[in-house]
Amino acid sequence: MERRTLALLLPHLPVERLRRPGPVTVWAQRGARRVVVSVSAEAASAGLRIGQALADAQAILPGVVLVPEDPAADAAALERLALWCLRFTPLVGIEGTDGLLLDITGVAHLFGGEKALRAEVLGRLARLGLTARGAVAGMPGVALALVRAGRGGVVAPGLEEAAVKPLSLAALRLEPALVSALQGLGLRDVGSVAAQPRAGLVRRFGAGLARALDEALGQAGRPISPIRTPPEMQVAQDFADPVVTRAGIEAALGLLLDALCRALREAGRGARRMLLRAHRVDGAVQEVAIGTGLATRDPKHLARLFHGKLERLEPDCGYDRITLEAPVADPLTGVQDGLGTAARAGRQAELAQLLDRLAQRLPVWRLAPRASHWPERAMARVNPFEPVEVPDPWVPRPRPVRLLRRPPALEVMAEVPDGPPFRLRLGRAWQRVVRAEGPERIEPEWWRDRPDRLPRDYYRVELESGVRLWVCRAGPMGPDARWVLHGHLP
Repeated sequence: MERRTLALLLPHLPVERLRRPGPVTVWAQRGARRVVVSVSAEAASAGLRIGQALADAQAILPGVVLVPEDPAADAAALERLALWCLRFTPLVGIEGTDGLLLDITGVAHLFGGEKALRAEVLGRLARLGLTARGAVAGMPGVALALVRAGRGGVVAPGLEEAAVKPLSLAALRLEPALVSALQGLGLRDVGSVAAQPRAGLVRRFGAGLARALDEALGQAGRPISPIRTPPEMQVAQDFADPVVTRAGIEAALGLLLDALCRALREAGRGARRMLLRAHRVDGAVQEVAIGTGLATRDPKHLARLFHGKLERLEPDCGYDRITLEAPVADPLTGVQDGLGTAARAGRQAELAQLLDRLAQRLPVWRLAPRASHWPERAMARVNPFEPVEVPDPWVPRPRPVRLLRRPPALEVMAEVPDGPPFRLRLGRAWQRVVRAEGPERIEPEWWRDRPDRLPRDYYRVELESGVRLWVCRAGPMGPDARWVLHGHLP
C-alpha cells in the first residue's frame, strides 16, 4: 500500500491558542528590536503584520493587546493538538513549531476518502478557533511544501513534481539570506531551482538546499517522529452527544474493555499496560494509564484497576471520543491442565491481580539478596514479578526483618572494652541485658572507597523486658566507641 500523508500548518497558533477576544499581537525580542511574530485576525485587518516593529504596531493600533512570545507554551499547545489528532490516525508527528504530519495510510476510507478526511480535520480545527492549512500527498515533504506555500488540496500519486514545481521558494523553508540569494539569480520558484545543475547548487549554497529540494519534490523521504508509539491494539468509541457523567464514562470503558480483551484473546496476547485517552469537545486530551505485573486480558480485573483512576478525569464540557489502547502486550497462551499446573497458574494469577490492585495505590516491591556483607546493602528492592537470582554462595544470617533507616544512638555499659553490653539506655531508662550473642565483625567494603566507614561489631541482645535488639558498635573499642540500634529482632 502506498504511503499517504496529511500535512497541517497552523500559522497563527501563538496568538490563537490565547483565545483572547479583540485585536491581539504576540511580540518577541530579536536582537535589539522588538518585532511582531503573530497577529490575530482583528489585528491583521487593522494593518498589523508579522515582522513589523512593535512600536509601529502600537502606533497603528494603540488599543492592541500585546503578549510576549512564549515558545514553551506554543510547543505544549502543538503537542496537545498532536495528541488530539490521534483520533484520525495512530501515527502523528510534530513538524517544526507550527506543523503536524499525519500518516493516513489505510485510514482515509474510514472518513469517506482523503478529501473528506482533510475537510473533517480542518473543520474540527476551525471549530476549535484555529486557522489551519492541510494538504495530502504521497511523501511528507511534498505535503509540507504545499502548505508552506499557502496551498492545500489532495495530490494524486505520480503528480507530486507537477504540483510542487510552480510553488514559491517559501515551500522549501530556507533561510531568508538564502532565499534572497536565489531570487537575486532570477530563481523564484521551486521548478527553476530544481532545473539548475545539482553540483553547482551544492557547491554554492550547500547540501541543505539539495536536501530540501529532494524532499519537496518527493525524491527523498522525510521520517515522521510519532508523538506516541503506535499501539499494538486499539479500540475507540465516538459519541453523538458528549459524555459528561461518571456513569457514562464507566459504561463506555466497559464496552471498550470487552472489545479490546476480545481482540487480545484472538491474537493470543495479553496486555501489560493500558492507556485510556479521553478527547474533550474543546480539543483537550486527557489520559489515564494502568499497568499490570503479568500479561492479562481479564476485563473485570482491568476495570477494577481503572476504577480508582477515573476520578482524575475532568469532563467539563464532555467527551466526544474515548479510545483504549494496549501499548505493551505480551504473548499469553492457555495453560495445560494436569499435575496441579492449572491450580498453580490460578494462584499465581490471583496473586498478580492482588499486587496490581495494590500498585495503583502504593509502591509494591519485593526484596532480593545482593552479594554484600554490609547490612544495608545486603538486600535490594526489585519488581515483585521479577525472578530473584540468589548469589552463590549465599548463607542467610539472622538479621532484623526491618533495618532502621536512621539508627538511634545508644548509651552502653560493657564489663570490658571489647565485650558485649550488660546495660544500655534506650530512651530515658537504663535496662539490663539478660542475654547477648556476638560480636559479629563486619569490615567495610574496601572496593567502594568509603574511608568514612569504620568496622562494625554487631550483638544480638535480649533485655530484661523481653525486647530483643540488634545493636552495633562502630569504630575502635573503648569509651569512644559509637553504639547504635540497627533493628529489632523477632
